[in-house]
Amino acid sequence: MSILEVKHVQKSFGNTEVLKDITFSMEEGTALSIIGSSGSGKTTLLRCLNFLETPDGGTISVRGETLFDAGLHEKAGDEEIRRKRLHFGMVFQSFNLFPQYTALENVMLAPRLLSEEGGKKDEEEEKIREHAEALLGEMGLSNRMNNYPHQLSGGQQQRVAIARALALRPDILCFDEPTSALDPELTGEVLKVIRRLADNHTTMIIVTHEMEFARDVSDHVIFMDDGRIAEQGTPEEVFGNPKEERTKQFLSRYKGSTE
Repeated sequence: MSILEVKHVQKSFGNTEVLKDITFSMEEGTALSIIGSSGSGKTTLLRCLNFLETPDGGTISVRGETLFDAGLHEKAGDEEIRRKRLHFGMVFQSFNLFPQYTALENVMLAPRLLSEEGGKKDEEEEKIREHAEALLGEMGLSNRMNNYPHQLSGGQQQRVAIARALALRPDILCFDEPTSALDPELTGEVLKVIRRLADNHTTMIIVTHEMEFARDVSDHVIFMDDGRIAEQGTPEEVFGNPKEERTKQFLSRYKGSTE
């Protein structure tokens, strides 16, 4: 069974149709990269999956559970939306760390809040801390746990953000252009972490403009154009032998990095 099923998802802002009949699925333990020009709908798709935006049509299912069905015409409450979001961990372009908290506190915050809601704060505190410390260690930040965001480089802040997204053990980890705010040297730090997650079969959706990285790290690639999935397939199919003319045009700009 696929871990994620997206069928006929649509989204408009006013009279502008941003997502048009988006349908795809992915298997557990795989990495899916979504590529395309700015304005093609990539980020809006991620935001719909994370319930930061509500689709106008279609269905979204995780592990066989329907999280969204436009046909039901039921508006989910805040608590239900928070529960649905737990299936997805989101890493944004601009870190979004809380400046008043240390790296460790940023990673522990969401699990702490969740344990408070469940009335288990005291009994789970040590487990939450141990897990957060382990995640920061995996990010190569064992010696930066007590640093505040302003004391960290951009690459280190993004790695804290990745640890924070993993802290709630999501089914699917989502990246929205995770290196767009970083210079080339720091970009390499973050891509190395994502590559290691892929090697460990973390289920991931990666919206990226790093074509060579997308080709190398992904099991499946989607090329979006004007709100539609114009082409999808293995990296070898999409990058090595694209069928659609629009895909060929887009990739020709990255020819030097994809050959």
